[in-house]
Amino acid sequence: MPGPYLTKDTTVESAVFVGIIRQNEDERRVMEYLDELEFLALTAGCTGDKKFVQRLDKPEKATYIRSGKLQEIAEYCEENQIKYCIFDDELTGMQQRNIEKVVKTASVIDRTSLILEIFAQRAKTSYAKMQVELAQYNYMLPRLAGMWTHLERQRGGMGTRGGMGETQIEIDRRIVKERINRLKEQLKKVDRQMETQRGNRGQMVRLALVGYTNVGKSTLMNLLAKSDVFAENKLFATLDTTVRKVVIENVPFLLSDTVGFIRKLPTQLIEAFKSTLDEVREADILVHVVDISHPDFEDQMKVVENTLKDIGANEKPVYVVFNKIDAYEYEEYDEFSLTPKGKENRSLEELKNSWIADEKSPCIFISAKEKIGIEKLRNDIYKMVAEIHAGRYPFNNFLW
Repeated sequence: MPGPYLTKDTTVESAVFVGIIRQNEDERRVMEYLDELEFLALTAGCTGDKKFVQRLDKPEKATYIRSGKLQEIAEYCEENQIKYCIFDDELTGMQQRNIEKVVKTASVIDRTSLILEIFAQRAKTSYAKMQVELAQYNYMLPRLAGMWTHLERQRGGMGTRGGMGETQIEIDRRIVKERINRLKEQLKKVDRQMETQRGNRGQMVRLALVGYTNVGKSTLMNLLAKSDVFAENKLFATLDTTVRKVVIENVPFLLSDTVGFIRKLPTQLIEAFKSTLDEVREADILVHVVDISHPDFEDQMKVVENTLKDIGANEKPVYVVFNKIDAYEYEEYDEFSLTPKGKENRSLEELKNSWIADEKSPCIFISAKEKIGIEKLRNDIYKMVAEIHAGRYPFNNFLW
């Protein structure tokens, strides 16, 4: 299995974070993206130190950012003994190698490798571990060139264009490809078993909890199913899909808690976890849990909606659960202010009214932590499930 990208000793290592402000992009938004990157790093086991940003129309092809800013980062990392330099976008192999030539004292990591490391740390079951390992190898494969530069001095030889360096790269590439194929075969076997398990559940109504990572899906799962699904205030606390049978009044249904989504979720992970996300595709209703206390919750909702579209589940009925109302904060709007009223000035009541007035998906505002609105949530779910149940079992309604 690919080795960890971050060390896992007891020492808390420091990291700096690097992003670019593209044309027509708001600097505040980019800094919030870097805050999320810092939270990812904290989840992986290291602490944030400083953020670097640069305005660019697009990333530099060779080094992602320009040489002056890169040199500034390199000097800061050396002077402050920074362990990791983490970039907010996925770097190409060439970019990473060129950056490492300048930033010599810190390990260069991109957003994708950081998320893969977190998934590797969080994976508990053999199935989840295989999925993460497959994603890691798929990420590694196009980056093998350059991993053997220490053999360059052994190149050459009479009548050859290359030498041991190229040979070693080819050997390594073949080993990785073989491992990828082996993992895919192993996952196919498990997928068939899981498909059989889902088939054995019959025609029970299925609900799937979906949402951005760390919005409270597992906490809500524990409330509704009276279960003990692991819940923690860290990103990707849950990787394995958990399914529980729930009965509200006299209506049974299956409730599944799935892996959280995130901005720029690596395509390698989406591909590796597609079978796990079958629970989402096969659900009758998607319960979209949203952290309304997050300043960019609307952007997070769009990320979830786009991911659902990517996996072919965007046509499902959706019930939106706005969670964490106990933590919702807003700034009182000064009516004499010269600046227009922004979304940060909306009270919770204004937000509720505007959402309902827009006639979007049915929704509810709750706090799973403080158990506010949970009874209404149960009643709403009961009505939705009972309606599907009645249509599915017209002559045997509500009998278990």
